[in-house]
Amino acid sequence: MKMDPFIEAEEVAGHSVKHSCDLFEVSRAAYYERKRAIPSARQVTDAELTSKITAIHAESKGTYGSPRVHHELVKRGVVCGRRRVRRLMRQAGLEGRCNKRWRKTTVPDPAAERAKDLIQRHFGPSIELDRRYVGDITYIMTWEGWAYLATVIDLASRRVVGWALADHMRTELVEDALKMAFLARRPDKGVIFHSDRGSQYTSLDYGKLARANGVVLSVGMAGECWDNAVAESFFATIKRELIDTRAWPTRAGLRAALFDYIEGWYNTRRLHSSLGYRSPAEYEAAIHRSADRQAA
Repeated sequence: MKMDPFIEAEEVAGHSVKHSCDLFEVSRAAYYERKRAIPSARQVTDAELTSKITAIHAESKGTYGSPRVHHELVKRGVVCGRRRVRRLMRQAGLEGRCNKRWRKTTVPDPAAERAKDLIQRHFGPSIELDRRYVGDITYIMTWEGWAYLATVIDLASRRVVGWALADHMRTELVEDALKMAFLARRPDKGVIFHSDRGSQYTSLDYGKLARANGVVLSVGMAGECWDNAVAESFFATIKRELIDTRAWPTRAGLRAALFDYIEGWYNTRRLHSSLGYRSPAEYEAAIHRSADRQAA
């Protein structure tokens, strides 16, 4: 069988391209055109890696930037550099979502009893689960009117352990979120719950609920957003990755999407940089495994 003259010309040992092309009656222009059409090994591996990157980006619903995509690739056993991932994402037109500015919803109650700040901006993750919770409220526009989301987050693992959605901002909203956390986690007495000085969190009813369940309340300073940075960071993330990506015709549809995002993605699969690029579920599982080994 006769070889491809373009390939054969290149493989003739000891001859220049001109001599080889003359020998096989192939023009040099045609030779170089054919050679350019053959992908290099680097181009082939770039294409394969881009396919993996695109799949991970799609799994994150378009939210991951290059750092999280790179860490997910490494977790899956793919050896590659972070700059290479960034380059391929740029070439493929893929990018993560950036934070947008947002407004606070809670209104301070100047008549409320002044509680202490027991967190003092020590928000770092730890191995002590269910010892320090933070919470806040945000608003979401639907075609049916405003919806309000309250959350309870475990500082140790960044897991959303309780949340509630309603068409109002009354104290029942934050009570429902805290009750969900109690049912899901059953923390020991003495767990700290930290919030801002919104009237919902400083109300008598909320105080009674906290005391009945052994919760110690903690509040930040008025007007200091950094005193509750983790709770506010979660809202920035969920708005960037979910809320701001579409319109919300009904509160029921919003509730279903929030459930899928929080329970099916954020808590169980989304990589958190503060947790060493692990999900809250992975981080907690590692804590439990370590405790089991020490007890054995």
